[in-house]
Amino acid sequence: MRRFVSYGPALVVLLTILAMLTGAPALVRRMESEQTRARVTLARQALDDGDDILERLNRAVRNVADTVRPSVVHLDVRSSGGPRGTRSAGTGWVYDDRGHIVTNAHVLFGVRSIMVNFVDGRVARAQVVGQPDPYTDVAVIKVDEATGLFPARRATGERPHQGDRVFVFGSPFGFKFSMSHGIVSGLGRDPQTANEFGGFTNFIQTDAAVNPGNSGGPLVDIHGRVIGMNVAIATGRSNQGTSEDEGQSAGISFAIPLPTIESVVDQIIEHGSVARGFLGISWSRGAVDYDNRVRAMGVRIGSVTSDGPAAAAGLQAGDFITEIGGQPVTGEGVLESVITSYRPGREVQVKAWRAGTAKDFGVVLGEYPRDLLNIKGASAALGRYGLRLADGDAVVAYVLDNSAASEAGLARGNQITKIGEQSIKTAEDVYLSLADQGFLVGHAVRATVVSEDDDGNEQERVITLQPAR
Repeated sequence: MRRFVSYGPALVVLLTILAMLTGAPALVRRMESEQTRARVTLARQALDDGDDILERLNRAVRNVADTVRPSVVHLDVRSSGGPRGTRSAGTGWVYDDRGHIVTNAHVLFGVRSIMVNFVDGRVARAQVVGQPDPYTDVAVIKVDEATGLFPARRATGERPHQGDRVFVFGSPFGFKFSMSHGIVSGLGRDPQTANEFGGFTNFIQTDAAVNPGNSGGPLVDIHGRVIGMNVAIATGRSNQGTSEDEGQSAGISFAIPLPTIESVVDQIIEHGSVARGFLGISWSRGAVDYDNRVRAMGVRIGSVTSDGPAAAAGLQAGDFITEIGGQPVTGEGVLESVITSYRPGREVQVKAWRAGTAKDFGVVLGEYPRDLLNIKGASAALGRYGLRLADGDAVVAYVLDNSAASEAGLARGNQITKIGEQSIKTAEDVYLSLADQGFLVGHAVRATVVSEDDDGNEQERVITLQPAR
């Protein structure tokens, strides 16, 4: 009895401790659960009773979709190539109430027929208007049925800014009338291979998801107004930009800015072709430091054509152009693109530094020589085809293995004597003839080629140059 009394309090304490050790975790879990339940209840009540920020955001995004979707079309394109041709898909958007639709020139590469799918289920046949412009990758088609069209609103005269929220529409991987979103990641981008025919860039960069099938679709702002058109993406294998048909989204996509689109489209509709502004300078790229006081990114003028527009306005070799038409100049690609987005005869304001002093010039642009443009584009197109001509001569200097050129039987030393029925003497003749006969927009061209056999005898053959897509 005495022993029980002696150990009793200790036993009670021990049992109490054991009970706490076994029961405390469950109690803590119950308390945490009740706290979570209270937080969930309060959060749900706040969302239901008054915190409508997300609902207002949802409504705004739905309004963008409802505004833009009826203006977007899906394009089924049948192109030349092979016995039955090839089929591809792309996107376009309604430009006006006369039935004009805008898309990428590369979507219509070698086009034979186009079927336009509207969001309401209608399908209409379309025809190409004028000549697709491979240098900006802009083309116009037209449907005859002009009723029930909803032309897209455009942010004409307004410039996008880095950080602006944007939305992309198109048919990625064939999923028609899809929508994705992101922000403007950068402006004035110049991915060197994004325009495949030596053309003009000055692209808007976004992080919106853009994939094969988005080509030609509109890039719109928060008001549902077009600010650009999808044209290229950067991929894991190429950060220089590639057609959306050749890669998948890696979070960097490019769009043609609206001012370029409007300039090209309006000219194609009115004249069937495009005339471009010309400044009359040569340039180099880099940063400049004047007397350690001024640092600016832009383009330094290397030389000025004596009778050109720049000379007439007072620009000189050594001047450093930092802005043109109100847009900062980040490199020669941007400068050239902005200049050529204006029609000849347009006066454009140029800001430049000269000996540490900022100067303003009003330049009345001349017309970009069409032959120079066609030579530039056809040379790039032959490069994609897989061959290079000798400088000055219509002689094949190099053929890439396993290219379209090698499959056509072309080899180093072959001489091109005719393009179609036109006689050829120089490399320049080749380039100009290819451009004239539609090689840059996907049309096959016949070429007469002379080569020597093993005995030194000349052999003449006619081959078909099928442009590489």
